[in-house]
Amino acid sequence: MAHLAERLKNLGSEGAFEVLAKTKVLEAQGKKIAHFEIGEPDFDTPENIKKAAYEALEKGYTHYVPSLGVPEAREAYAKYVSKTRNVEVDPGQIIVTAGAKPLIFYTMMALVNPGDEVIYPDPGYPIYSSAVRFAGGVPKPIVLREENDFRLDVDELKKMVTPKTKVIIVNSPHNPTGSVLNKEELKAILDLADGEHLFILCDELYHRIYYGGEMAPSMYEFPEAKEKVILMEGFSKIYAMTGWRLGYGVLPPDLVPWFSKLQTNVYSHAPAFVQVAGIEAYNGPQDAPKAMVEEFKRRRDYIVPRLNSMDLVHCVEPKGAFYAWLNIKKLNRPSNEVAEYLLNEAGVAVLTGTSFGESGEGYLRMSYAASMEDIKYGLDQLEKYLPKLAK
Repeated sequence: MAHLAERLKNLGSEGAFEVLAKTKVLEAQGKKIAHFEIGEPDFDTPENIKKAAYEALEKGYTHYVPSLGVPEAREAYAKYVSKTRNVEVDPGQIIVTAGAKPLIFYTMMALVNPGDEVIYPDPGYPIYSSAVRFAGGVPKPIVLREENDFRLDVDELKKMVTPKTKVIIVNSPHNPTGSVLNKEELKAILDLADGEHLFILCDELYHRIYYGGEMAPSMYEFPEAKEKVILMEGFSKIYAMTGWRLGYGVLPPDLVPWFSKLQTNVYSHAPAFVQVAGIEAYNGPQDAPKAMVEEFKRRRDYIVPRLNSMDLVHCVEPKGAFYAWLNIKKLNRPSNEVAEYLLNEAGVAVLTGTSFGESGEGYLRMSYAASMEDIKYGLDQLEKYLPKLAK
């Protein structure tokens, strides 16, 4: 057996892919499954974007490009952020990545030395803490509480910051709870960073999947964010491009050469033709993403009242993203036990709350990026099977 490096023990995983694998086995045995586990839109990539990728291949975007990205893509992405955040972004601040996830690792590798602290939301995207540990940092979870609608408590955050704190991770709209921070909260968090010893990694992948307007409030709307914030953006969620692996970061200028060097050492650059397709995503018609968000809202407005009509569970209405964060504490059972029961007995695939951190105990995540048929069937099954767990 191979003798592996100790650092590999610090890597976590994503529970969604593990549950998906289990569902495939059950479906092969003939069991009907309602899929609430995967956090990806159940829509296809818009045709104009696919066409742009085909055309880019024909035009020769099949070769190496600069590590930071195709120049015209960086320019288009900078214009998009400038327009949507009402702030001037220079194309030189953009690094195009294969999905947004590499930006989490680049941030930790660039800014965190062994023993340095990183504050991140709990519950939260599991790769945050995984990347911190892999870099030798010390994860410092800040608990998002239901009584605060799962929004980060700025006063509590201020008390957690120490001279060892190098990065604060902010995610709004939030996975898995759907909470959204307001402008005042975002500004207060931004003021904690100095752009020298302490930076903010701001994950805004769900920026346009927001039910209170066209776009959620953004930390990057404040001019001082340019020097303090690493902004994570991407195409997977809003354009249903999860398999394309296309994201990008907006970086403080001093960090650009270092992120570029990290990318050169890892995978050179994101695929050139995919980057060009991203230009069309932003510059082309926006009917498809708008319709998708409207459909997510329709589903949310169906699923949340139905969940809250059940005696044994309840759910805070999500303000963004496409997840219901289901409180199951009345069942008095561990979340993983409930999730396993629902999958194997009820045919309902959900994620255990502890997949997103210790404070996720007592919760389940349900993605409503699923058909209304699946949602109705799954909720019918919950109504039927949850009372059996309470006995």
